[in-house]
Amino acid sequence: MKYDVAIIGAGITGAALARELSKYELNIILLEKEIEPAFGVSKSNSGIIHSGTQNPSDSLKGKLCVEGNRLMREEIAKDLGLNFIQCGQLITAFDEEEKKKLFEIKQEGEKLGVPGLEIKDRQWLNKNEPNLSKEVIAALFSPSAGIISPYRYVYALIENATDNGVILKTESKVLAIEQKGPKDFEIKTEKEYFKTSFVVNCAGLYAQEIAEMIGIKDIKIVPRKGEEYLLDKKRENISNHIIFPLPSKNSKGILMIKTSDGNPMIGPTAHEIEDKEDLSTTENGLNEVLEGVKRMIPSVDKSDIIAYFAGLRPSCGKDFVIRYEKNRDGFLNMAGIQSPGLTAAPASAAYAADILFKNGLSCAKKKNFKKYRQRPIHLFQIPLSKTEELIQKDPSYGDIVCRCEMVSAMEIRQAIKRGAKTLDGIKFRTRAQAGRCHGGFCTSRIMKILSEELNISPLEITKKGKNSNIIKRIK
Repeated sequence: MKYDVAIIGAGITGAALARELSKYELNIILLEKEIEPAFGVSKSNSGIIHSGTQNPSDSLKGKLCVEGNRLMREEIAKDLGLNFIQCGQLITAFDEEEKKKLFEIKQEGEKLGVPGLEIKDRQWLNKNEPNLSKEVIAALFSPSAGIISPYRYVYALIENATDNGVILKTESKVLAIEQKGPKDFEIKTEKEYFKTSFVVNCAGLYAQEIAEMIGIKDIKIVPRKGEEYLLDKKRENISNHIIFPLPSKNSKGILMIKTSDGNPMIGPTAHEIEDKEDLSTTENGLNEVLEGVKRMIPSVDKSDIIAYFAGLRPSCGKDFVIRYEKNRDGFLNMAGIQSPGLTAAPASAAYAADILFKNGLSCAKKKNFKKYRQRPIHLFQIPLSKTEELIQKDPSYGDIVCRCEMVSAMEIRQAIKRGAKTLDGIKFRTRAQAGRCHGGFCTSRIMKILSEELNISPLEITKKGKNSNIIKRIK
């Protein structure tokens, strides 16, 4: 068959677009090179739903960020059963000169339509953020900011999109794209060929390579590496808000990040590199993050850290590139979607869909679009009384596989039914293996459940797909 739209990349941008287009009478295919969605740029996202204050008022990313924030607060979280926590953010100032800059940021944010911005004094900070450095004299408060699980956001979008007819093909790396004519493409993947009228490039770090397949040479993706460090859940209340320093030209700075799952995070760094596979962490990166965050919250200690990781952001100039290619009729680039790409995702999707409709894609709405997605059960998010009720109905909710994060056998089986195929897929969906022991207690049990549910040998189970098998047979 010939598809109406082929979306390349099942990270947050591709997932949001798939869900947006699934509202219409269209045949859509979503292609992902990894074994599961969200295994690229999106897996290392900090999970912040930004308010929009650190973006120029005339930028596309700023406008889409503010609208994406509104959509999350008013629609998306409820529709998709997401655990969005609107905790607000603070941008700190340490002297009068920095305080003046807060007023400039506030003014720019108000031009964009960021709601509820206020400059808070030391008295307010003492009451509402007691662990903040006493050297902070004021902060810009943005109440609309919040936190979410970035992985579960991607999975929710894709589950809803596939429930509405989108076809997801994982392990389908795109090798070539041939344009036969206007709105007539053939895509070659590692496994199959696909014919489609429209192609949307949401390939993240590899958007440049996808664009070059059809002769578009002016998109250059520069990986910007960010090292982040996860703190023990016992430090969950070290801050009540997401804490920012004043932003620099290239970065929002080193942050104290609340997360929706409890563990605070600190970071990220922001350094341009060349290697799109370099996810190493460094001593220099750790020292940079600790120095930056301790300036704002002195009580943070290296011993609080339970996990080190790095992510790469697909930098492509100062703004998002969402562009219909008139000389490649039917091809839309969505490139350079770095921060605040997670926040902007639903707004970016609507913006891109409108471009496609204006260029000939059918916009007949479905009469039976399934707007809602049932929220998965996570024991760590519900009261004990509710857990007891679940156990009465199904004892497997009382069979705790991951003690650190309180994850049951039933949650793991449900995650597999929703699409998890790997240990990382289980971790991102349920948090099993995400505690201080890093799966030391639960990995073997999770592998047993994966083996049973997928009807595969334990030798076939991987951490994250190709070349990451957990067990190898020694001859």
